[in-house]
Amino acid sequence: MLPLAFSLVYLGIELAVGLSPLPDEDGTCIDRQRRVTILVPAHNESAGITQTVSALKATAPTAEILVIADNCDDDTAALARQAGATVAVRDDPSRRGKGYALAFGRDVLEQDPPDAVIVIDADCRLAQGSAERLALRALAHGRPVQASNLLTSDQASPLVAVSNFAMLIKNLVRARGLKRLGGGAMLFGTGMAFGWPLFARLPLATGDAVEDLSLGLWLARQGVPVDLDDRAQVTSSAAPVESSRAQRSRWEHGFLRTAATKGLPLMLEGIVRRSRNLATLGTHLLVPPLALLMLLSIIGLAIAAAAGFWTGHWIPLTVGGSAFAFASAMLLVAWWRYGRAVLPFADLLRIPLYIIWKVPIYIGFFTRNQKDWNRTQR
Repeated sequence: MLPLAFSLVYLGIELAVGLSPLPDEDGTCIDRQRRVTILVPAHNESAGITQTVSALKATAPTAEILVIADNCDDDTAALARQAGATVAVRDDPSRRGKGYALAFGRDVLEQDPPDAVIVIDADCRLAQGSAERLALRALAHGRPVQASNLLTSDQASPLVAVSNFAMLIKNLVRARGLKRLGGGAMLFGTGMAFGWPLFARLPLATGDAVEDLSLGLWLARQGVPVDLDDRAQVTSSAAPVESSRAQRSRWEHGFLRTAATKGLPLMLEGIVRRSRNLATLGTHLLVPPLALLMLLSIIGLAIAAAAGFWTGHWIPLTVGGSAFAFASAMLLVAWWRYGRAVLPFADLLRIPLYIIWKVPIYIGFFTRNQKDWNRTQR
């Protein structure tokens, strides 16, 4: 129970310090002579690539748009060209993954490199002015900059609403908390900006299922913290839960693999090196995905209660219960402040169903680990 209590307390701390927006930076205008390219890796995105390119042209009219049609067997490339994007086609079935697509796009850009690169997934939308904000900060500080990354739904089912709220907690509130605690955030894979000198040396060409997570940790070890601009925003439409299991499995399995092998060593390395960024990133990895953490905590509390009843030792239950109450209280505060529009009060009762729905994903971590880059049907 004590390791779970540690994760619960750290989650509560991240939430507490992430409740308020980060300080803003003055100025959101980029010299028009500074070239910005939006790099869009796309695998079989014919259903939405036209809308994506059109939306990017509207919200970032001065940016160049490069679509990488990666191992596609549909007309993604043709539709992206028709919408006004520059397109590069990559056909290499033996090397699948978003990381390879990004590396291929960088090779294309290397012939005439821009000043800054913004990576946007093919199913995402950038809020007005966000491209300028991201590029400005990346160019001004020489560090990667991450936008807040949220899910949206016009008429979300209760389970989708719970999922959207969990994403808001992870990619906004906890991201702010991590930035405040350690000086650096995580990368989310979309809505991330780099100055060209940094982008040119990133280790992109990997088949890692969570290439964004691994890239952020690599940068931290190089002494390059990830900046967070919580006023820049990238969104994507939430998929129905029944069609998103594979995508969720890929990310959560990848996160769990990374956390199991790198979380504690990274935290200890940060302590030894006196690096707040490394220590907090490692500790952040020791907090399981929210649904899994709640499930394990409930099971742990039940076991601690039974053990206390039979042995008379109540310290594990007291410590675990206090940590669970603290984290739950902070989640409720975050919901009250930011989540009510995403997750209506009536849908809070569906949280246990959402946790149950995710149980097969966590079981699958031990039986059929999901690694492939796949497209979620929306």
